Amino acid sequence: VQVVESGGGLVQPGGSLRLSCHVSGFAFSSYVMSWYRQAPGKVRELVARIDSGNTGFTHYPLSSVKGRFTISRDNAKDMVYLQMNDLEPEDTAVYYCNAGNTYWGQGLQVTVSS
Repeated sequence: VQVVESGGGLVQPGGSLRLSCHVSGFAFSSYVMSWYRQAPGKVRELVARIDSGNTGFTHYPLSSVKGRFTISRDNAKDMVYLQMNDLEPEDTAVYYCNAGNTYWGQGLQVTVSS
């Protein structure tokens, strides 16, 4: 199983980024997909989760991202996305894609700074 993320980088406060994650060697549509993040000196935390299949049910445990971040998936392409709008310096972290609560990507640096 390979989990490959793309789309991180440097953005100014108030800007937007879309993170992408492609999974191969895995029954993508059958498993829950998640995005986590880890800021320096902090524990890794769940940012967003989307159910398997086509239910579309999503979960955002962090109140700080609700209304700003949106997770989505394209089962035909084995892709999951995290659209991040109105970014804040506190969103600076390494973002990780997780497949099926088991497999991790390499992580993407997201830096929000002016």
